[in-house]
Amino acid sequence: MALLLAAGLTGAGATAAQAVTLQAGTQQAGTAKAADIFDRLKAIPGMQVTEKTSTLPGYRWFWLEYRQPVDHRNPGGQWFEQRIMLQHKSTDGPMVLYTSGYDTPEVMFTSEPTALVDGNQISVEYRYFTPSRPVPTDWTKDTIWQAATDEHRIIRALKTIYGGKWISTGGSKGGMTAVYHKRFYPRDVDGSVVYVAPNDYRNNDDRAYDEFFDTVGTDPECRARLQGLAREFLKRRPAMLKRFTAAAEENGWTFDILRTPDRAFENSVMDYEWGFWQYSLQSDCADLPPLDASDDELYESLDGIAGLSFYTDQGLEPYVPYYYQAGTQLGWPSPKFKHMRKLLRHEDSYHPRTYVPRDIPMRFDHGRAMRDIDRWVRGNASQMMFVYGENDPWGSKPFRLGHGSRDSAVYVAPGMNHSGRLITKLPAEQQAEAIADLKRWADVDPGAQTLKSTPRADDPLQLQRPPL
Repeated sequence: MALLLAAGLTGAGATAAQAVTLQAGTQQAGTAKAADIFDRLKAIPGMQVTEKTSTLPGYRWFWLEYRQPVDHRNPGGQWFEQRIMLQHKSTDGPMVLYTSGYDTPEVMFTSEPTALVDGNQISVEYRYFTPSRPVPTDWTKDTIWQAATDEHRIIRALKTIYGGKWISTGGSKGGMTAVYHKRFYPRDVDGSVVYVAPNDYRNNDDRAYDEFFDTVGTDPECRARLQGLAREFLKRRPAMLKRFTAAAEENGWTFDILRTPDRAFENSVMDYEWGFWQYSLQSDCADLPPLDASDDELYESLDGIAGLSFYTDQGLEPYVPYYYQAGTQLGWPSPKFKHMRKLLRHEDSYHPRTYVPRDIPMRFDHGRAMRDIDRWVRGNASQMMFVYGENDPWGSKPFRLGHGSRDSAVYVAPGMNHSGRLITKLPAEQQAEAIADLKRWADVDPGAQTLKSTPRADDPLQLQRPPL
């Protein structure tokens, strides 16, 4: 079920330049202003602030921890610290709220909307992802409304400092997070740019995924090669398992959640085609091994594309909060795997309940939450931009606009995959339209060359790529 780069950086504290007596009055004023943002952030009740060494010119970098109630309906109960990364440029410029949907990258990066509006940026870690996880952990509060209310409180707190326009964005689960926040708190932000966000409002009807794999791309030989390789992995199960168990022993991987290496292996095989189209382009088919390749070559391809270590305990544990939500509210994809069904032993294990430890109770709401979101987007979406990659399996069930939506659009980038940098991949006319709308929402001069005035836009979905 395809759905992190973590680099610890040393804190800088106050810069050495702030301790030096400056000669020019303008320099003195600049230093005072720079110091003031640190103090203003610290003055927010419940906010802890640490300044880190910036790696992006023109920005200061702050690691924030904001105190949040576990249950926003019961603020007298348990609280936890939620992590936020702030890239500060100016208090009067636009602010881009990037929601990862997972834990937040521990590196500075410039999302595409941030680059396009030349703005500030905060990256908010999703509740229950370590270290933003309350202990003890009440999993029933890992819901889309509770998370949206986390963001609402953060925005309300930071708007006391950042008075410009606010734009929310995110990709994949982060894009879903941006949509859910907009549904519950539509006035918090002035526009939303949502990348590659699935909309599984009919969880029991997953024909769209099978249709996708039958028709994706323009090269039927590529599709046939991928399906043939998936079958070949299963036909060579003993050879694949021999290599997998050896790697597990070498790396200390365990299988308590999925119970056996064989089940973990099969889940990786069921991810193989999905993983290829999610993160590769059709042109990468040329690099796939032939069906008669050696066992070592086949194992390397399976591991490289599907990531065999992900279905170990060590791979699954960081993503338990996601799988809990998938199995209770978000829904999940269930392709039919017709081309390899006769070779599968554990097809029914391809399910969120399988990936969550059994001591955590789960009950699916049968799509109630997602149907509400879908109705709201079609009937009420305002200043929302949805961007998909044409060859991304997650786009099989996209968000749709309806008669009640206003000042919103859906775009599809030709030939592209699961990316958080797609506006600049659109055809020229659509690209110009999308950029103009985003700049208007952010109150940025439409003629400003913002994309060129900041570091290039990073792709957070590659920067922080969750294993498949």
